[in-house]
Amino acid sequence: MRFLSSIILVWLYSLPAALASGAEHAEHALPLYPEPIWPGVPITNSMVVIWIAVAIITLFCRAATKKMAFVPGGLQNFAEWVVESLYNFLEGILGPYLVKKTFWFFASVFLLILVTNWLFLVPGMGTVGRIEDGRVVGFLRGGNADLNMTMAMSLTFAILWFYWALTENGIKDFLAHIFAPKGDFKGLMLAFMIPVFLVVGVLEVISIAIRPVALTFRLFGNIYGGEQTMENLMGLMPSKWLAFLPTLPFYFMELLVGFIQALVFMLLTAVFLRLICEHAGEEQH
Repeated sequence: MRFLSSIILVWLYSLPAALASGAEHAEHALPLYPEPIWPGVPITNSMVVIWIAVAIITLFCRAATKKMAFVPGGLQNFAEWVVESLYNFLEGILGPYLVKKTFWFFASVFLLILVTNWLFLVPGMGTVGRIEDGRVVGFLRGGNADLNMTMAMSLTFAILWFYWALTENGIKDFLAHIFAPKGDFKGLMLAFMIPVFLVVGVLEVISIAIRPVALTFRLFGNIYGGEQTMENLMGLMPSKWLAFLPTLPFYFMELLVGFIQALVFMLLTAVFLRLICEHAGEEQH
């Protein structure tokens, strides 16, 4: 409570000075939508960050596997630890059979979201750019603060979810999993439960359709909210050279939030797949 009161007092103290300097400094408000890095160039600031994140992951993988050895060095050892930790975590959710088929997707999504989230915390992110209409249009914007990016990942998972669900269950078992009565019903009870489970199946279809939407807005909302908060805090200081001071208490929290959001996205998608493929690989086992 004291900490919150201190934040409010700092904000009230800094507000007049910030308003007084508004004519001297461009506004740093973060819009809801990504913007072109330059007028007429069909490349947005969030696209650039995603490309940088992909390049970092690619270069890291190539460097870690360039000289593979039975006694790994520091970089190879760290890469093996990351992969093994993710694999064991996902195996506990998906099972040993399903994780072998799907690990590539879940690990890639986790690393992409994590690196993209942490790139936002690099100094200069969102503050270096061009001036347009009295505000700064940053050359770099958090990739997951772009609804297009989070929607693309969610829709990609939705397509793969249908593919894995159909290939592992077959069309008949897939439809039975959604609409068929669950349990050993006979006679009159079976006739009563069939329409009940048909209604439940319709609700399940609606739930499946909503999942990509929920994944999209959950990730976007958390990352955009964090970036907007950091941007607003930077505007509290009357001097641009001291703008970083109000953000310091939240900087390390955003490191944790970036990791948690990557983990939650991977965890939810893995659980959704396991729910529809709960018997996958039993015959092999």
